[in-house]
This record gives sequence, C-alpha cells and structure tokens, in this order.
Amino acid sequence: MKLRTIISFAVGPIGAALLGFITLPVITWFFSSADIGRIALLHVVLSFGVLLFSMGLDQAYVREYHEDPNRPTLLKVTLLPGFGLLLMALALTMVEPTFLSRMLFGLPEVSYSILVAVCVLASFTSRFLSLILRMQERGLAYSMSQVLPKVVFLALVGLYVLFADEFNFVKLLVGHTVSLLTVVVIYSWNTRQDWLLSVRAPFSVERFKFLLSYSSPLILASLAFWGLTAMDKLFLRGLSSFEELGVYSVAVSFAAAATIVQTIFSTIWAPLVYKWAAAGINEDKVRQVIGYVLAVVLGLFAAAGLFSWIILYLLPEQYVEVQYLVVACMAFPLLYALSEATKVGIGIQRKTKLSMIAAVVAALLNLVGNYLLIPILGAQGAALSTAVAFFVFFVLRTEFAIRVWIPLPRLLLYAPTGTCVILSILMVLYGEHYANLLRIAFAAIALFALALFWRTHRSGG
Repeated sequence: MKLRTIISFAVGPIGAALLGFITLPVITWFFSSADIGRIALLHVVLSFGVLLFSMGLDQAYVREYHEDPNRPTLLKVTLLPGFGLLLMALALTMVEPTFLSRMLFGLPEVSYSILVAVCVLASFTSRFLSLILRMQERGLAYSMSQVLPKVVFLALVGLYVLFADEFNFVKLLVGHTVSLLTVVVIYSWNTRQDWLLSVRAPFSVERFKFLLSYSSPLILASLAFWGLTAMDKLFLRGLSSFEELGVYSVAVSFAAAATIVQTIFSTIWAPLVYKWAAAGINEDKVRQVIGYVLAVVLGLFAAAGLFSWIILYLLPEQYVEVQYLVVACMAFPLLYALSEATKVGIGIQRKTKLSMIAAVVAALLNLVGNYLLIPILGAQGAALSTAVAFFVFFVLRTEFAIRVWIPLPRLLLYAPTGTCVILSILMVLYGEHYANLLRIAFAAIALFALALFWRTHRSGG
C-alpha cells in the first residue's frame, strides 16, 4: 500500500478524534454525567448489534475479497443474512415499545426505543459499506465518511449550547442518531455502484455456506469480544450508578485517542496482509511491521502516563478522577491494535477458532474481574479489570498465531507491554499520591519506545 493511500486512510480517524476532543469537553460542561453514561450504553448496544448480526461475515468479506471474482455476490451473501436477522430482532423488541429504553437508559420512552433501533440499523449498514471502501483502498472517501458525521454532531451540540433552554438526554440521543444516519448516506453515495450491482446479483447458497464455515467460529468470538469491551459498562450500569458510568465513559472517550492507531492499522493491515498472503508473504516484512506497531503502542502508553494531568484543565471538577483512569482505559485500543498485528497468522491459516478461544477466555476473566472489583472500586475496578483482560487477550492471540504460523519475539512483546499495564494499574490506584514517580517510569517507557522504533527501522525488522 502506497504512503499516499495510508495517509488518506489516516485522515478519517485523526480528524474524527480531533473533533471528538473538541466535542467531549463541551458535553461534560453542559450535560450531566448520568446522561453521558446513558450514551455510553447506546454505544454498547451498537457494537453488539454489529458484532452479533454480522455473524463474522464482515471478516469473511475482507478475507475473500481479493480471491473472489464475483464481488457483488460476495457483498450480498455477507450482508443480507445478518441484516434480515437484525430486522427481525428489532421487530421483536418493539412488541414492548419501551423495552430498549427501559433496559438501557432506565427511562420508559417509546421514542427512545425507536431512535435506538434506527441507530443499530445505521451502524450495521455502515459497517459493510465501509468495507467496500477499505478493500478498494479508497482512503479519502473512507476518511470523509468518518469526519463529516462528527462535524454534524459537533454542529448540533453547538446549536444546543447557543439556543437550548435545557440540556437533557434526548438532545444527545437525537444528535447521535442524526450523526449515524449521515454516515449511512455518505457511505451509500460513495459505494453506490457496488451495492447497486450487489442488489441485482444472485444470492448463492453454496457461497454462503462456504463463507459461514469460515465465519461461524467468529460469531462466538465476536460475542466474547463484545463482552470483553462492553462488560465494564454493563457492570457499572448494574452494580454502580449512571454517574459513575459517566465518569468512566469520559475516561474511555479520552483514551479513544489511541483508537486512531487501532483504526488506521486495522483498516490498512487486514487487506494488506491478505494481499501479501495471496502473492506469497515475506515473514521478515511482517515482523518489521509488528516492531513498528509495538514501538507506537509503547509510546502512546507513555504519552498518556506523562500528560494525563492536562485533562484537569478541560473538564468540570467532578471528572478529576479521569486523569488517573485514562491510561488503563488505553489498554483496550492499544493492545487490540498490537494483537491485530501479532495474530495475523490465525487469519492466514484460517484458524478462526483460536481467535474465539482467546476472546472467550479474556471475556470470562473480565467478567470475574468486573464482578469482584466494581462493587468495591467503581470506575477504578472497571478500568483495572479491562486492562488486565486485554493484556491476556493480546498474549493469547499472539501465542496462538506463533503456534500455527511463524515465531515472534515473545520477550520483546510481553515484557514492555506488561510493564505498561502494571504502571497503568498503579496510576489508577495510587496516582493521586505518587503521580510524579509513575511519570518517571512512563518517561523510561518512552525512551525504550524510541530506541525500539530506531532499531526496527535500522534492522528492517
């Protein structure tokens, strides 16, 4: 993939993150932490809808794109079954019109349930349409589709601030719904030639069975991964309060800076490495990429540990704890991005059951951790449990990939990342008293990351 293409894909995540950094502090000053917590639960449901009802076929689309000559049928076979199941599931929830609203938000409002259903459908559709742009390496169109909805949401928040008499939950929910529908419209326009061909293409039952045999282990893996990423918020909803969930969600939102790396890398890496695999892969090139990703991950951990105090100047007083939570919250996007690099052998060898096992084990660990820690520590417990669970997830994915494909440098991968997780735990528990000592440790991590990046660049992996 050319540098120009990589940059075009990077514009979207970077632009979306920057807009998010503008929007988030504004929201915290005008909307209650409880309402921010409710919006966090909306995102939990959206990710659940995409992960469950895609049935792993979105990943099958990426895996088979370069090897399947009939791409319109490939799109139809991977998108249509899940979309139909999702429609039926949402129809069942509407038998009790306030069900979604009560379960998620503790508010019995029919209109809220309808807006949630619209958001889920929009997220599912956007997921598949975005894959077309990814696989065609249309980075600028992909990026604009990410940035423009953020601009729309920011504009709506601005209008609320200027003209609204009160700042309540429905305004946030409407803003997110409009933003997600904007994504669908933009993606639909940019991919219109592809999905129009897919509409006219025949549905191949045989092709569906073949793709489902690849993706079926990913269904359970997807559910487990959803649990791994969403369990903290669900347990905070059930065992704590919306206010505590709101504080934690703000920390997670700031940690979303790290999702720039995750999103860019995941967007580029999967199509690229499968393209390499189809042409005959260069193992040294893969190891070099892993070295670069490791250096960036460590550098971002260090940057969060060194500069999280800046958050104090952006948020109201009730969010003071966020500065200590944010480093641990970055474990999800950073260790996930690194695991996407190290686990590539699982996808190449089509050993998708191993991804399922890694996700299930980590999710179970996170379940136990959240259950035990949240009643005692609240948001701190959620951050600690999720950070440890994602480290285990990263190690398992890496070990399974080594088992089925090529050896990787275990000590180099596990020692510094494990150190970052330990430091992030200490920051959560003792950051208020020992922040300066911990920042010295993070400075050492930053120096190590720079040395690793230079060594990888000089040695070529």
